[in-house]
Amino acid sequence: MYRAKGGEIILNAQTMKWVEMAATLLVIVGALNWGLVGLGGFMGANWNVVNMVLGAWPQVEWIVYVLVGASGLWLFYDWWMKMSKK
Repeated sequence: MYRAKGGEIILNAQTMKWVEMAATLLVIVGALNWGLVGLGGFMGANWNVVNMVLGAWPQVEWIVYVLVGASGLWLFYDWWMKMSKK
């Protein structure tokens, strides 16, 4: 990562790989969590794993949800940019 003359931050390919990997992992965690919440709802149980693990720290739990949402937006943007180049 470095700054160009205009001050904007330019990410190199290695940094982008890590960002994409972290975003993908967070989206998978979010998808599995929501799947378990849905299944638990049908079975009369609360299977919100993020809440089970981080329920004692609600602010940290909310940060995880925000990061999952931001990761989803990032992956959508990345996908959109790749599709628009074709």
